[in-house]
Amino acid sequence: MGVHDGHRERMKKKLLEQGLDVFDDHNVLELLLFYSMPRRDTNPLAHELLNTFGSLEAVFEAPADELSKVSGIGENSVTLLKLIPEVSRRYIIDKNRFDDILDSSKKTGEYLAARYMYERDEVVYVICLDAKCKIICCKELFRGVANSAEISIRKIAELALAKNATSVIISHNHTSGIALPSMEDEITTKKLKTALVSMGITLADHIIVADGDFISMADSRLLD
Repeated sequence: MGVHDGHRERMKKKLLEQGLDVFDDHNVLELLLFYSMPRRDTNPLAHELLNTFGSLEAVFEAPADELSKVSGIGENSVTLLKLIPEVSRRYIIDKNRFDDILDSSKKTGEYLAARYMYERDEVVYVICLDAKCKIICCKELFRGVANSAEISIRKIAELALAKNATSVIISHNHTSGIALPSMEDEITTKKLKTALVSMGITLADHIIVADGDFISMADSRLLD
């Protein structure tokens, strides 16, 4: 057993017995990097990553090309670090499935907030529901700024008709970190509601997400 093997085994045992909360941030990275760097001391690289990016969160959210610039890091380590937030996001999405029934704004907000974890772009999701509020589909329709509200409304209506939806929930995120609806959000929502009503489809809600928080425009009576 090499000089680092005993240290690794002790850290793994500590993790299994005491959990991750007893570790400092550099130890968390050190432990994680064991699995991409099996024969190296990962402690110096863990410190270098934190010194470069400033925090554990910033390390995990750093672009792959920026991570690659850190001395000593390889493709396997970059891939592993980028996998962590993506796996976390998938885990939270799966945890908040609610048996695929979205019959309250709380359920809907939590279901959607998970999809915006670590998201840097503005993204629009559309959820099509049947008569029992069961999810038919949840689809990302737009990424970045849509060219116009009319194009957005047309594509959303086409999806709802194609899925034979009884009702629709739309959502988007505010990268500013503030979940309050803008005047443009209200205008677009009212246009969409009118378009869907003419097709016999209900706009059940418009959820705005920012930094894990969310606002329901239905609860705020902005769909009236």
